Amino acid sequence: MSTDRNGAHASDVPAASGFSLPWVKSSYSGPQGNCVEVAYLSSGEVALRNSRQPAGPTLVFTAAEWDAFLSGAQAGEFGVPT
Repeated sequence: MSTDRNGAHASDVPAASGFSLPWVKSSYSGPQGNCVEVAYLSSGEVALRNSRQPAGPTLVFTAAEWDAFLSGAQAGEFGVPT
């Protein structure tokens, strides 16, 4: 995982500063704002943040890590029905 930016404030991540694609809210977001947002960085990495704390800490994943997470989620590896 790209540890040099993990935990950095979202405003310090290039996607959050307008240098890349905007943050996108999950289609599984709840009506009470229990959401995550992702941004696809120009480096090919993916940034993840809590929508309730848009300037809060972020996690940054490599493309391979993100693909593995999505594959696991689609396969039901996290106990969430697909």
